[in-house]
Amino acid sequence: MPLPEAFMQELKARSDLGEVAASYVSLRRRGKNLVGLCPFHGEKTPSFNIYPENGSFYCFGCGAGGDVITFIRRIENLDYMEAIRFLAQRAGLQVPENAVDDGMAKLKARILAINRETARFYYEVLNSEQGAPGMRYLLGRGLAPGTIRHFGLGYSPASRYGLVDYLEKKGYSQNEMILANVAFKARSGRAVDRFFSRVMYPIIDLRGNVIAFGGRVLNDEKPKYLNTSETPVFNKGSFLFALNFAKGGGAEQMILCEGYMDVISLHQAGFPNTVATLGTALTPGQARLLSRYTKEIVICYDSDEAGQKAASRAIPILREAGLLVKVLAVTGGKDPDEYIRSNGRNGHAKFKNLIEACGNDVEYRLQKIRQGCDLKSADGRVAYLTEAAGVLATLENRIEQEVYAGRLAEEIGVERSAILAQADKIRGRLRKNQEKKEFRAFQQRVTGFRDSINPEKSTHLRAASAEEALIAYIAKYPEQAISISAKLPPEKFVTEFNRRVYRVIMGRMIDGKAISLTDISAAFSVEEIAAIAKIFAKYSDVSATGKDAEEYIQVIEQEQMKSNLGNADSVPAQDIQTYLRELKKQKK
Repeated sequence: MPLPEAFMQELKARSDLGEVAASYVSLRRRGKNLVGLCPFHGEKTPSFNIYPENGSFYCFGCGAGGDVITFIRRIENLDYMEAIRFLAQRAGLQVPENAVDDGMAKLKARILAINRETARFYYEVLNSEQGAPGMRYLLGRGLAPGTIRHFGLGYSPASRYGLVDYLEKKGYSQNEMILANVAFKARSGRAVDRFFSRVMYPIIDLRGNVIAFGGRVLNDEKPKYLNTSETPVFNKGSFLFALNFAKGGGAEQMILCEGYMDVISLHQAGFPNTVATLGTALTPGQARLLSRYTKEIVICYDSDEAGQKAASRAIPILREAGLLVKVLAVTGGKDPDEYIRSNGRNGHAKFKNLIEACGNDVEYRLQKIRQGCDLKSADGRVAYLTEAAGVLATLENRIEQEVYAGRLAEEIGVERSAILAQADKIRGRLRKNQEKKEFRAFQQRVTGFRDSINPEKSTHLRAASAEEALIAYIAKYPEQAISISAKLPPEKFVTEFNRRVYRVIMGRMIDGKAISLTDISAAFSVEEIAAIAKIFAKYSDVSATGKDAEEYIQVIEQEQMKSNLGNADSVPAQDIQTYLRELKKQKK
């Protein structure tokens, strides 16, 4: 059952896209539109555009687009009904009680409820006799009872059915437990606890929902850490452990660690601005998420080789998200948790000194290169300067390049201009490769090649272009909808996707209803709405006339006729003659 039209119009009126997006993106006015750096991919030149005229957005860099509902769905990782509720709460509206959620929204709600009950179960077990091994471990790691309670830590019992039995009594089915990934189906067909004999770390999203778990085994069994697999409510590349706590501090700087215990130990030591990735390498999505809450990141990974490699991989991802980056080298301990504990009461002060003394990412990268080169030999010095110039080539700020080139020149005894010339040469090569990549992507977008939303576009480019132009014209001049509908029924559209868009838009307009992306977003997926937003953006500054619309219609009819002819050998001669006459008319 769709949401009432009156409610949707009120929600749209109270949810201005520019105002909503300004909570996440720094925007500035360009003519009648708003522009800013895209929150959905890393970029240095603004390509994210908001069109107040029709309430849509489109990024010419990554292709993200849509309306205010789609924006919230993407940036908050929500489904359609969750985004509606999010915006309704923001606007002070109540979602109508008789509105029926779609199946996915119901499933997500059930999984979140299961996760909440599961977290309670693990916490209760930890504080019982069954959880004694887990409590000994946590207390032995120096955690105070208040810290354990604050993070909701727990313990999964040795029994393989403890959680399953508990959740069944709460009214949840075994299939729901399996979908939530707190259980799996055994060979017997019965659901079995996924986690057992492990210390449990609940992962909580920014709205306070328990979305997943990490479990640490207390012996030498493998894997040491077991994490929730991806579920309808959890994508490990889109969340960060403890960001729900860290974001509230308004910190200009955040500390990025690798493990749960590092984060918890640092929070307890007085560094509540600490977060961690969830058992995987840092992703661009996580970096962009961090950029919404801070300006600077201190990477504090383990001091072993794996940790340092992970730090090197994270640096360009964080820089691409517009963040300042520093790298902290923990001395006297493998990881931050060990360092804090080994320094006892002085842990906070000493770790704070490490943060204040740590260098930025450029210094870190140059130091790593220096360590791998023999500076006593000519070949070693050449290798060092060549690799160092490669680092300088990635810097956007010329002054920053000049400063580090000067340091290198003084260190090795060469001209600064020679280092800068090498950096410029490498930068030019990188820029050329990037331009080639962007041009290929542009060609694919224009020709419809690899267009997963409208795959027919690449083989029917002329028809698809006319269809898109006509859809944009109708959206801009809705008063023409009835006359155009009489001339061109949806069946004459050549590509299936554009036909569906045309049918949905025309259906609303003929019924006298409003038309914007928000009005039709329930009928399309996020990716499909982005494709429609792209059409609107492409023609936003095109002043089409009624004559232009007539030409779009003629092209569509002509291409539809050509498409229907198929193999000329099997088509009646009369149909071919009709097609040829239409072609002659077009030429005249």
